[in-house]
Amino acid sequence: MTILPLSVPIVSNITADTTSAPDAIRDLLVAQVTGRVRWVESVAKFRSLGVERTVEIGGNKVLTGMVKRIDKELETVSIDSPADIETFAKTL
Repeated sequence: MTILPLSVPIVSNITADTTSAPDAIRDLLVAQVTGRVRWVESVAKFRSLGVERTVEIGGNKVLTGMVKRIDKELETVSIDSPADIETFAKTL
């Protein structure tokens, strides 16, 4: 799998830390399959980085619900359809 260099780092839910290195991202994705997910710590990392909004793309809103339970102050958005994308884009 080819992962191109990122212009914005990701927060790994395995380490609860940031990376933008393609090789590290690949390794972390593999580790996430069987590793312990550190979701609470990852959301805390978002906040420490100044993140004010999370966006979940997909049809089940599981992560959105988890984020709301962890940090009620963090804005959460769930996108389920192309229409949701258009609506969300207008808020940017």
